[in-house]
Amino acid sequence: MTRAPDSLADRLWEAVTSGDEAAAADTAIAALDGGLDIEDLLLDVIAPLQGRIGSEWAANRFSVAREHLATAVNERVISALAHHPAVRERQQARRRPGRVAVACIDGEWHALPARLVTEVLRLRGWHVDYLGAQVPTQHLVSYLHGTGPAVIALSSSIATRLPAAHAAIAACRATGTPVMVGGAAFGPGGRYAARLGADAWAADARAAADRLAEGPPPAPPAVHRQVIDDLPHLADMEYAHVSRTAPDLVRHVLDGLASRFPDMAAYSEQQLHHTAEDVAHIVDFLGAALYVDDPDLFSGFMAWAAGLLAARGVPARSLLPALELLSERLEGRPRAIAMLDRAHTEIRNARNGHGTRPG
Repeated sequence: MTRAPDSLADRLWEAVTSGDEAAAADTAIAALDGGLDIEDLLLDVIAPLQGRIGSEWAANRFSVAREHLATAVNERVISALAHHPAVRERQQARRRPGRVAVACIDGEWHALPARLVTEVLRLRGWHVDYLGAQVPTQHLVSYLHGTGPAVIALSSSIATRLPAAHAAIAACRATGTPVMVGGAAFGPGGRYAARLGADAWAADARAAADRLAEGPPPAPPAVHRQVIDDLPHLADMEYAHVSRTAPDLVRHVLDGLASRFPDMAAYSEQQLHHTAEDVAHIVDFLGAALYVDDPDLFSGFMAWAAGLLAARGVPARSLLPALELLSERLEGRPRAIAMLDRAHTEIRNARNGHGTRPG
Protein backbone atom coordinates (compact mmCIF):
# COMPACT_ATOMS: atom_id res chain seq x y z
CA MET A 1 0.00 0.00 0.00
CA THR A 2 1.33 3.45 -0.96
CA ARG A 3 1.17 5.81 1.99
CA ALA A 4 -0.50 9.13 1.19
CA PRO A 5 1.58 12.13 2.29
CA ASP A 6 0.16 14.09 5.19
CA SER A 7 0.14 17.22 3.03
CA LEU A 8 -2.40 15.60 0.70
CA ALA A 9 -4.73 14.86 3.61
CA ASP A 10 -4.30 18.41 4.86
CA ARG A 11 -5.00 19.98 1.47
CA LEU A 12 -8.02 17.82 0.89
CA TRP A 13 -9.33 18.55 4.38
CA GLU A 14 -9.06 22.28 3.80
CA ALA A 15 -10.91 22.09 0.49
CA VAL A 16 -13.63 19.71 1.66
CA THR A 17 -14.41 21.49 4.91
CA SER A 18 -14.52 24.90 3.24
CA GLY A 19 -17.02 23.58 0.69
CA ASP A 20 -14.65 24.12 -2.25
CA GLU A 21 -15.73 21.22 -4.44
CA ALA A 22 -13.51 22.16 -7.38
CA ALA A 23 -10.37 22.43 -5.25
CA ALA A 24 -11.18 19.15 -3.49
CA ALA A 25 -11.67 17.30 -6.78
CA ASP A 26 -8.54 18.86 -8.30
CA THR A 27 -6.50 17.85 -5.24
CA ALA A 28 -7.70 14.24 -5.33
CA ILE A 29 -7.26 13.91 -9.10
CA ALA A 30 -3.76 15.38 -8.92
CA ALA A 31 -2.85 12.77 -6.31
CA LEU A 32 -4.20 10.04 -8.56
CA ASP A 33 -2.31 11.40 -11.59
CA GLY A 34 0.79 11.61 -9.41
CA GLY A 35 0.79 7.88 -8.82
CA LEU A 36 -1.23 7.35 -5.66
CA ASP A 37 -3.22 4.12 -5.97
CA ILE A 38 -6.94 4.83 -6.37
CA GLU A 39 -7.96 2.29 -3.74
CA ASP A 40 -5.52 3.79 -1.25
CA LEU A 41 -6.79 7.27 -2.07
CA LEU A 42 -10.37 6.23 -1.39
CA LEU A 43 -9.76 4.22 1.75
CA ASP A 44 -6.67 5.78 3.35
CA VAL A 45 -7.36 9.43 2.60
CA ILE A 46 -11.02 10.07 1.85
CA ALA A 47 -12.54 7.56 4.31
CA PRO A 48 -10.51 8.83 7.32
CA LEU A 49 -11.32 12.38 6.29
CA GLN A 50 -15.02 11.53 6.51
CA GLY A 51 -14.48 10.04 9.95
CA ARG A 52 -12.78 13.25 11.01
CA ILE A 53 -15.77 15.25 9.80
CA GLY A 54 -18.00 13.23 12.12
CA SER A 55 -15.59 13.70 15.00
CA GLU A 56 -15.59 17.47 14.49
CA TRP A 57 -19.38 17.49 14.68
CA ALA A 58 -19.35 15.37 17.84
CA ALA A 59 -16.86 17.78 19.43
CA ASN A 60 -19.20 20.68 18.59
CA ARG A 61 -16.66 22.27 16.27
CA PHE A 62 -18.83 21.68 13.17
CA SER A 63 -22.50 22.51 12.87
CA VAL A 64 -24.86 19.99 11.29
CA ALA A 65 -24.96 22.18 8.18
CA ARG A 66 -21.18 22.28 7.88
CA GLU A 67 -20.97 18.53 8.40
CA HIS A 68 -23.51 17.98 5.62
CA LEU A 69 -21.68 20.36 3.30
CA ALA A 70 -18.35 18.60 3.84
CA THR A 71 -19.95 15.19 3.33
CA ALA A 72 -21.59 16.32 0.10
CA VAL A 73 -18.24 17.60 -1.21
CA ASN A 74 -16.59 14.32 -0.24
CA GLU A 75 -19.23 12.39 -2.17
CA ARG A 76 -18.66 14.58 -5.24
CA VAL A 77 -14.92 13.94 -5.02
CA ILE A 78 -15.57 10.20 -5.06
CA SER A 79 -17.76 10.65 -8.12
CA ALA A 80 -15.05 12.65 -9.88
CA LEU A 81 -12.50 9.94 -9.18
CA ALA A 82 -14.87 7.20 -10.33
CA HIS A 83 -15.11 8.81 -13.78
CA HIS A 84 -11.37 9.39 -14.20
CA PRO A 85 -10.12 7.65 -17.38
CA ALA A 86 -7.43 5.72 -15.48
CA VAL A 87 -10.03 4.38 -13.06
CA ARG A 88 -12.37 3.38 -15.90
CA GLU A 89 -9.49 1.63 -17.63
CA ARG A 90 -8.59 -0.29 -14.49
CA GLN A 91 -12.20 -1.37 -14.00
CA GLN A 92 -12.41 -2.69 -17.55
CA ALA A 93 -9.07 -4.47 -17.31
CA ARG A 94 -10.21 -6.39 -14.24
CA ARG A 95 -13.77 -7.08 -15.39
CA ARG A 96 -15.08 -10.34 -14.02
CA PRO A 97 -18.42 -12.11 -14.32
CA GLY A 98 -20.82 -11.52 -11.49
CA ARG A 99 -23.15 -8.82 -10.28
CA VAL A 100 -23.22 -7.31 -6.79
CA ALA A 101 -25.81 -4.98 -5.31
CA VAL A 102 -24.95 -2.45 -2.61
CA ALA A 103 -27.62 -0.65 -0.58
CA CYS A 104 -28.27 1.10 2.71
CA ILE A 105 -31.05 -0.44 4.74
CA ASP A 106 -34.36 1.33 5.20
CA GLY A 107 -33.94 4.40 7.41
CA GLU A 108 -30.18 4.63 6.91
CA TRP A 109 -29.09 7.93 5.34
CA HIS A 110 -25.33 7.58 5.87
CA ALA A 111 -24.51 6.43 2.35
CA LEU A 112 -20.82 7.25 1.98
CA PRO A 113 -19.55 3.93 3.44
CA ALA A 114 -21.73 2.04 0.97
CA ARG A 115 -20.45 4.23 -1.85
CA LEU A 116 -16.86 3.40 -0.93
CA VAL A 117 -17.69 -0.31 -0.98
CA THR A 118 -19.25 0.17 -4.40
CA GLU A 119 -16.21 1.89 -5.88
CA VAL A 120 -13.72 -0.60 -4.45
CA LEU A 121 -15.73 -3.55 -5.75
CA ARG A 122 -15.84 -1.91 -9.18
CA LEU A 123 -12.07 -1.48 -9.03
CA ARG A 124 -11.82 -5.20 -8.35
CA GLY A 125 -13.82 -5.92 -11.50
CA TRP A 126 -17.35 -6.49 -10.22
CA HIS A 127 -20.43 -5.15 -11.96
CA VAL A 128 -22.02 -3.23 -9.07
CA ASP A 129 -25.51 -1.78 -8.80
CA TYR A 130 -25.36 0.98 -6.20
CA LEU A 131 -28.87 1.54 -4.83
CA GLY A 132 -27.94 4.33 -2.42
CA ALA A 133 -29.40 5.40 0.90
CA GLN A 134 -32.72 4.55 2.52
CA VAL A 135 -33.86 1.62 0.37
CA PRO A 136 -37.28 0.32 1.50
CA THR A 137 -37.11 -3.43 2.03
CA GLN A 138 -40.03 -4.24 -0.26
CA HIS A 139 -38.37 -2.42 -3.15
CA LEU A 140 -35.09 -4.13 -2.38
CA VAL A 141 -36.79 -7.50 -2.67
CA SER A 142 -38.39 -6.52 -5.99
CA TYR A 143 -34.98 -5.51 -7.30
CA LEU A 144 -33.44 -8.83 -6.27
CA HIS A 145 -36.18 -10.79 -8.00
CA GLY A 146 -35.68 -8.74 -11.14
CA THR A 147 -31.88 -8.79 -11.40
CA GLY A 148 -30.60 -11.77 -9.40
CA PRO A 149 -27.22 -10.49 -8.14
CA ALA A 150 -24.71 -12.96 -6.77
CA VAL A 151 -24.78 -11.16 -3.41
CA ILE A 152 -26.26 -8.07 -1.85
CA ALA A 153 -24.18 -5.92 0.48
CA LEU A 154 -26.22 -4.02 3.06
CA SER A 155 -24.79 -1.07 4.97
CA SER A 156 -25.93 0.52 8.22
CA SER A 157 -24.12 2.97 10.48
CA ILE A 158 -26.61 3.55 13.30
CA ALA A 159 -27.51 0.76 15.71
CA THR A 160 -31.12 1.92 16.03
CA ARG A 161 -31.56 0.58 12.48
CA LEU A 162 -30.75 -2.98 13.54
CA PRO A 163 -34.39 -4.17 13.62
CA ALA A 164 -34.83 -2.82 10.08
CA ALA A 165 -31.55 -4.44 9.08
CA HIS A 166 -32.75 -7.76 10.45
CA ALA A 167 -35.95 -7.52 8.43
CA ALA A 168 -34.00 -6.64 5.29
CA ILE A 169 -31.54 -9.51 5.77
CA ALA A 170 -34.36 -12.01 6.25
CA ALA A 171 -36.30 -10.70 3.25
CA CYS A 172 -33.26 -10.73 0.96
CA ARG A 173 -32.25 -14.23 2.01
CA ALA A 174 -35.81 -15.40 1.40
CA THR A 175 -35.22 -14.62 -2.30
CA GLY A 176 -32.24 -16.99 -2.29
CA THR A 177 -29.73 -14.10 -2.34
CA PRO A 178 -26.80 -14.24 0.10
CA VAL A 179 -26.32 -11.14 2.24
CA MET A 180 -23.09 -9.49 3.30
CA VAL A 181 -23.36 -6.66 5.83
CA GLY A 182 -21.09 -3.91 7.07
CA GLY A 183 -21.11 -0.66 8.98
CA ALA A 184 -20.84 0.49 12.57
CA ALA A 185 -24.41 -0.56 13.35
CA PHE A 186 -23.36 -4.19 13.39
CA GLY A 187 -21.12 -3.66 16.40
CA PRO A 188 -17.42 -4.24 17.14
CA GLY A 189 -16.15 -7.09 15.03
CA GLY A 190 -19.57 -7.33 13.38
CA ARG A 191 -20.94 -9.06 16.47
CA TYR A 192 -24.58 -8.62 15.39
CA ALA A 193 -24.15 -9.76 11.79
CA ALA A 194 -24.48 -13.50 12.34
CA ARG A 195 -27.03 -12.92 15.11
CA LEU A 196 -29.27 -11.20 12.57
CA GLY A 197 -28.81 -13.93 9.98
CA ALA A 198 -26.26 -12.37 7.60
CA ASP A 199 -24.17 -14.74 5.50
CA ALA A 200 -21.01 -12.62 5.78
CA TRP A 201 -19.68 -9.47 7.42
CA ALA A 202 -16.92 -7.10 6.35
CA ALA A 203 -15.21 -4.48 8.47
CA ASP A 204 -14.62 -2.09 5.57
CA ALA A 205 -14.55 -1.82 1.79
CA ARG A 206 -11.22 -3.62 1.44
CA ALA A 207 -12.41 -6.49 3.60
CA ALA A 208 -15.62 -6.71 1.57
CA ALA A 209 -13.69 -6.89 -1.70
CA ASP A 210 -11.25 -9.45 -0.28
CA ARG A 211 -14.13 -11.59 0.99
CA LEU A 212 -15.90 -11.55 -2.37
CA ALA A 213 -12.64 -12.35 -4.17
CA GLU A 214 -12.99 -15.76 -2.55
CA GLY A 215 -16.39 -16.07 -4.20
CA PRO A 216 -19.84 -14.97 -3.02
CA PRO A 217 -21.35 -16.82 -0.05
CA PRO A 218 -23.51 -19.78 -1.08
CA ALA A 219 -27.13 -19.04 -1.86
CA PRO A 220 -29.33 -19.51 1.22
CA PRO A 221 -32.48 -21.59 1.09
CA ALA A 222 -35.34 -19.47 -0.22
CA VAL A 223 -37.42 -19.72 2.94
CA HIS A 224 -38.61 -16.98 5.24
CA ARG A 225 -37.46 -17.27 8.84
CA GLN A 226 -39.33 -15.72 11.72
CA VAL A 227 -37.58 -13.09 13.84
CA ILE A 228 -37.97 -15.29 16.88
CA ASP A 229 -35.91 -18.01 15.16
CA ASP A 230 -32.83 -15.78 15.25
CA LEU A 231 -33.55 -13.87 18.48
CA PRO A 232 -35.47 -16.05 20.94
CA HIS A 233 -35.05 -13.46 23.72
CA LEU A 234 -37.62 -11.30 21.95
CA ALA A 235 -40.28 -13.64 23.31
CA ASP A 236 -40.23 -11.61 26.52
CA MET A 237 -41.80 -8.71 24.56
CA GLU A 238 -39.52 -6.12 26.17
CA TYR A 239 -38.30 -4.77 22.85
CA ALA A 240 -41.85 -4.72 21.51
CA HIS A 241 -43.04 -2.81 24.57
CA VAL A 242 -40.29 -0.17 24.39
CA SER A 243 -40.75 0.23 20.65
CA ARG A 244 -44.53 0.51 20.87
CA THR A 245 -44.58 2.92 23.81
CA ALA A 246 -41.58 5.04 22.81
CA PRO A 247 -43.56 8.31 22.48
CA ASP A 248 -45.10 7.78 25.92
CA LEU A 249 -41.68 7.01 27.43
CA VAL A 250 -40.23 10.20 25.97
CA ARG A 251 -43.13 12.29 27.33
CA HIS A 252 -42.77 10.71 30.78
CA VAL A 253 -39.07 11.54 30.92
CA LEU A 254 -39.53 15.11 29.70
CA ASP A 255 -42.32 15.74 32.20
CA GLY A 256 -40.22 14.40 35.07
CA LEU A 257 -36.98 16.13 34.11
CA ALA A 258 -38.42 19.55 34.85
CA SER A 259 -38.44 18.79 38.58
CA ARG A 260 -35.36 16.54 38.75
CA PHE A 261 -33.02 18.71 36.68
CA PRO A 262 -33.65 22.33 37.73
CA ASP A 263 -31.28 23.73 35.08
CA MET A 264 -34.02 23.04 32.53
CA ALA A 265 -36.04 25.96 33.88
CA ALA A 266 -33.66 28.32 32.07
CA TYR A 267 -33.63 26.36 28.80
CA SER A 268 -34.56 28.11 25.58
CA GLU A 269 -37.08 26.60 23.15
CA GLN A 270 -34.20 25.30 21.06
CA GLN A 271 -32.55 23.68 24.08
CA LEU A 272 -35.84 22.05 25.06
CA HIS A 273 -36.21 20.75 21.53
CA HIS A 274 -32.71 19.28 21.64
CA THR A 275 -33.46 17.70 25.01
CA ALA A 276 -36.53 16.00 23.56
CA GLU A 277 -34.41 14.69 20.68
CA ASP A 278 -31.79 13.40 23.11
CA VAL A 279 -34.38 11.55 25.17
CA ALA A 280 -35.87 10.01 22.02
CA HIS A 281 -32.40 8.78 21.03
CA ILE A 282 -31.93 7.22 24.48
CA VAL A 283 -35.21 5.33 24.11
CA ASP A 284 -34.33 4.24 20.57
CA PHE A 285 -30.93 2.90 21.63
CA LEU A 286 -32.46 1.11 24.59
CA GLY A 287 -34.82 -0.57 22.14
CA ALA A 288 -31.95 -1.55 19.85
CA ALA A 289 -30.00 -3.01 22.79
CA LEU A 290 -33.04 -5.01 23.84
CA TYR A 291 -33.49 -6.23 20.27
CA VAL A 292 -30.02 -7.76 20.07
CA ASP A 293 -29.84 -8.42 23.84
CA ASP A 294 -26.56 -6.56 24.33
CA PRO A 295 -26.17 -4.21 27.33
CA ASP A 296 -22.85 -2.99 25.89
CA LEU A 297 -24.72 -1.37 23.01
CA PHE A 298 -26.76 0.81 25.36
CA SER A 299 -23.92 1.60 27.76
CA GLY A 300 -21.66 2.49 24.86
CA PHE A 301 -24.24 4.86 23.45
CA MET A 302 -24.78 6.51 26.81
CA ALA A 303 -21.04 7.06 27.26
CA TRP A 304 -20.91 8.62 23.78
CA ALA A 305 -23.94 10.77 24.60
CA ALA A 306 -22.31 11.98 27.81
CA GLY A 307 -19.26 13.10 25.84
CA LEU A 308 -21.43 14.76 23.22
CA LEU A 309 -23.35 16.72 25.84
CA ALA A 310 -20.16 17.74 27.63
CA ALA A 311 -18.82 19.18 24.36
CA ARG A 312 -21.97 21.31 24.22
CA GLY A 313 -21.71 22.55 27.79
CA VAL A 314 -24.36 20.20 29.21
CA PRO A 315 -23.26 18.17 32.26
CA ALA A 316 -23.35 14.40 31.99
CA ARG A 317 -25.31 14.32 35.27
CA SER A 318 -28.34 15.47 33.27
CA LEU A 319 -28.54 11.93 31.87
CA LEU A 320 -28.98 10.32 35.30
CA PRO A 321 -32.54 11.49 36.03
CA ALA A 322 -33.56 10.51 32.50
CA LEU A 323 -32.37 6.96 33.15
CA GLU A 324 -34.12 6.92 36.54
CA LEU A 325 -37.40 8.05 35.02
CA LEU A 326 -37.20 5.38 32.34
CA SER A 327 -36.55 2.74 35.02
CA GLU A 328 -39.66 3.84 36.87
CA ARG A 329 -41.75 3.57 33.72
CA LEU A 330 -40.31 0.20 32.75
CA GLU A 331 -40.77 -1.51 36.10
CA GLY A 332 -41.29 -5.23 35.58
CA ARG A 333 -39.08 -5.32 32.47
CA PRO A 334 -35.91 -6.93 33.90
CA ARG A 335 -33.68 -6.73 30.83
CA ALA A 336 -34.47 -3.06 30.31
CA ILE A 337 -34.01 -2.24 34.00
CA ALA A 338 -30.63 -4.01 34.07
CA MET A 339 -29.43 -2.02 31.05
CA LEU A 340 -30.62 1.27 32.52
CA ASP A 341 -29.07 0.53 35.92
CA ARG A 342 -25.73 -0.39 34.39
CA ALA A 343 -25.60 2.78 32.29
CA HIS A 344 -26.58 4.84 35.33
CA THR A 345 -23.78 3.32 37.41
CA GLU A 346 -21.17 3.82 34.70
CA ILE A 347 -22.07 7.47 34.13
CA ARG A 348 -22.15 8.16 37.89
CA ASN A 349 -18.76 6.47 38.37
CA ALA A 350 -17.28 8.40 35.46
CA ARG A 351 -18.45 11.66 37.05
CA ASN A 352 -16.76 10.67 40.31
CA GLY A 353 -13.52 9.74 38.56
CA HIS A 354 -13.97 5.97 38.92
CA GLY A 355 -14.77 5.22 35.29
CA THR A 356 -12.49 3.09 33.13
CA ARG A 357 -10.75 4.35 30.02
CA PRO A 358 -12.29 2.83 26.87
CA GLY A 359 -10.13 0.15 25.30
